[in-house]
Amino acid sequence: MLKQHIIKTLILSFSIFLSWPLAALETGNPAPSCALTSMPENQPANLEQYHGQVVYVDFWASWCGPCAKSFPFMNTMHEQLKDKGLQIVGVNLDENPDDAKAFLAKYPASFTVLADASKQCAKDFDVKAMPSSYIIDRNGKIHHIHLGFRPGEADNLRVLVEKLLNEKTAG
Repeated sequence: MLKQHIIKTLILSFSIFLSWPLAALETGNPAPSCALTSMPENQPANLEQYHGQVVYVDFWASWCGPCAKSFPFMNTMHEQLKDKGLQIVGVNLDENPDDAKAFLAKYPASFTVLADASKQCAKDFDVKAMPSSYIIDRNGKIHHIHLGFRPGEADNLRVLVEKLLNEKTAG
């Protein structure tokens, strides 16, 4: 089981590495527009549909231990801040959709979950770790990039989100 997870991690890392953009995505850059599909409905979705909201985009996979730890944090933040304009979007990168469904059965998400079957969104965001989180302001700009997840980091991430929720759009 562990060997499978290591192999999946290496394959995903290598495939992302091979297609890294020439210029890395940085804070202050516009967030990429991604064509994704909803889970489990498999309907088209796009991150642009959340423009005007603060968006917390989290790339995850079923084999990622820290991803399982981040779901309770994202569920709580979603429940407490969705009415203030926060949209949390979990973007799944599993090769097999059944792996993602099994993960979600064990760690349910109260927030939006989308799939990136082509991995193009992960490439556009320059994902380098699991999980990778991107906090996007109401104007569609990347405000913060966070790699990995440790429970002690949750408070700082929430402070960043709340600060953006209290800001107005630039026009």
